[in-house]
Formats: sequence, structure tokens, C-alpha cells
Amino acid sequence: MGIYLVSIASEDWDDEEVLKPTARALTAELTRLKLPPLMPPQPHDFVPGSGTTFEEKLNRPMDSFSTLCRTQPDGQDHTDALLGWDLLLPISLPQPIELRVPSLHPDTTTAQSAHTVLAAAQTLASQLALPPQIPAYCDNLNLTNWFDSTQVQRAAETRPGSWQDNLDAAFYAAVYLRAAEHSLRNACPLHYT
Repeated sequence: MGIYLVSIASEDWDDEEVLKPTARALTAELTRLKLPPLMPPQPHDFVPGSGTTFEEKLNRPMDSFSTLCRTQPDGQDHTDALLGWDLLLPISLPQPIELRVPSLHPDTTTAQSAHTVLAAAQTLASQLALPPQIPAYCDNLNLTNWFDSTQVQRAAETRPGSWQDNLDAAFYAAVYLRAAEHSLRNACPLHYT
């Protein structure tokens, strides 16, 4: 089991049965806050390894990652930045936006800025000393597969660090780092599904 963190395709953003209600609510809220509108995702062809899409399965235990977030000097802010959202946006926001449309679990959808997530994830990535061998693009469960492969042991031999002592926390730090990078690089929102 597990849930997926995925980039939003243009057809999903425009589909009444998928994310169109979220897109409408977001546009209305950004207008109310006098912020620029979010441009819809651009259609593109899937090319493996190109970094044009994002898909990771969040199937590892999250307890150690939550603890790592809470034990940061700004613990609650760090936790909220990385774990307190349903929709990741490639725009700057003064604070998360709560939309009155259902998401995967609650009756509302919380939208967070990828800038905020990137800053928080970079802090954890640095603290854990994530190795450079971690995949840069995540279009087909690249991180999920990497952390489940023998490449982890090879990376630990050449780049030992605290990341190898807690692979679950390292996995989530890498996922949120790459998700924020993807969102900003491609001007693309992400969500859980």
C-alpha cells in the first residue's frame, strides 16, 4: 500500500472529476489574496529520465522523519512545511492556503509553497548528508526504487553519513527535496493520490 506524490498533469487540472474544483478554489483564493494566478500545467510527452513528471510512492514508515522534523529548532514550522500540506505550488506564498475542497484525507486541501518546502528539505538533506548518488529526477519511482536497491549499500561505502543510519528519514527528506525542486523547475503543482 502507500500513497503517491505526483505532479499534476494538465488533463487532471482541467478534469471536473479530478482537480478542477481544487483549481477553481485556488484561483479564487489567490485572487482574494491579491496574488498572481497559478498557470495550469502545460501538456507534455512523457520521456523517462527527463524530469518532466514526478511520481514517488510514500510506502516507508514516516515516524522517524516526523521526529526529525519536530526536533529541528523550528520544529513545528519544519513539520508543517514538510508534512502539513496536500497540494504543493510552484509559487511564493506568505503562508499555506486552506481551500474548502476535499483532498485525499480531510475535508479541506492545504496548499503550500514549494519555496517553503525546498528550504525545509534542504536543511534536512544537509543535516543527514544525503549522498549525491540519490536520483535527481523522480518520474518513475526513482527514489522509491533507489532506496530499495543495492545502490544504497554502494553509496554508503563511498559517502557514509547519518543518512544511512535512518533510511526512512533519508528517503522522505529526499522525496520532499526532489518534489520541491521539480515543482519549481517545471512550474508544476504536485499532490497526493
